[in-house]
Amino acid sequence: MITWWTSLSTTMQVLWAVTLSASLIFLIQTVLTFLGLGGDGGIDTDIDAGGDVDFGGADGTFDADPSMNLLTFRNLVNFCLGFGWTSVLLYDKIPSRALLMIVAVMVGVGLVAAVMWLFKWMSSMQQSGNIDIHKAAVGCEGKVYLTIPGERKGTGKVQITINNSVREYDALCEGDTIPTGAPIKVVGVVNDHTLLVEEIIPTII
Repeated sequence: MITWWTSLSTTMQVLWAVTLSASLIFLIQTVLTFLGLGGDGGIDTDIDAGGDVDFGGADGTFDADPSMNLLTFRNLVNFCLGFGWTSVLLYDKIPSRALLMIVAVMVGVGLVAAVMWLFKWMSSMQQSGNIDIHKAAVGCEGKVYLTIPGERKGTGKVQITINNSVREYDALCEGDTIPTGAPIKVVGVVNDHTLLVEEIIPTII
């Protein structure tokens, strides 16, 4: 192993390091996701436009939504996975390094797009079913997954529990901005995919 590694050029060492690291993290993410262990100690990291960082939820669901967020750690890993494996496998087959990088970047972007579509599909499947959101969601409590801009100036995301199942929806609020991780209560339903929520302010006795 050491002999093989030292025989590689610096460029190949960097490419292999990126490829193997991305592969390991991808494997861990996949195992944790399907075992329902993507909790607060997980690897998945989301960064919203307001600069807030969320390290996943403890609900055991597919709590990353790359279909709505491009700047996620999961998407970065997927890009490096596609880019890295394409680079190392085609390194000796494509003489032009510029062309190799272009092909590798295209494969990386393609993999990110494919995984984003997959998670969007899983999210829609998770939200589908016999639940009438207009009747079941109002009054439910949960937490903010992605920051909700105040005064209905934009949508964020929340995770709420309906019929003992954690579900994720877009959310608006009429008051001040509600940050990631804040507890919320559903006070209305805008449409089948968007809720109107308010922050739950702890009562100090």
